Amino acid sequence: MHSMKRLFLAALGGILFATGFGAAAHAQGVVKSEHGDWQMSCDTPPGASFEQCALIQNVTAEDQPNVALSVIVLKTADRQAQLLRVLAPLGVLLPNGLGLFVDQQDLGKVGFVRCLPNGCVAEVVMDENLINTLSNGDTALFVVFKTPEEGIGIPVSLEGFKAGFDALP
Repeated sequence: MHSMKRLFLAALGGILFATGFGAAAHAQGVVKSEHGDWQMSCDTPPGASFEQCALIQNVTAEDQPNVALSVIVLKTADRQAQLLRVLAPLGVLLPNGLGLFVDQQDLGKVGFVRCLPNGCVAEVVMDENLINTLSNGDTALFVVFKTPEEGIGIPVSLEGFKAGFDALP
């Protein structure tokens, strides 16, 4: 099928920074639970009175080990929205955005919002339709582009997504 890399705690600091959890001080994020192929990692941002958690999965393209994604799902601090953030490697073609297919259904593209030292971030506010599609799907395929013609599809397992999403505080 495809190779999956588990998120290692040593790399967590960069992922948490990309998700808006805060700066490098949050390298001590704690994996609280595992839900299928997803991990829930939690930390308390500076100045916050409560812990913030994210559902995370790291994946690598099977045929291109230097192309990896971090898929991050979290609720905003005010609990008013759910976000899907994807950290793609530096060098992706930004104008083409990030494509998403779930079980071969094209859900469209979203643009990249910023690049950080460890990659570029695409973000979308998740509506009920997207949450249901991800919760009931088997495989998501995220597509990044190296050139306008060359898209790289990176499969992400949705096993455990629903349980993990439902467990997010």
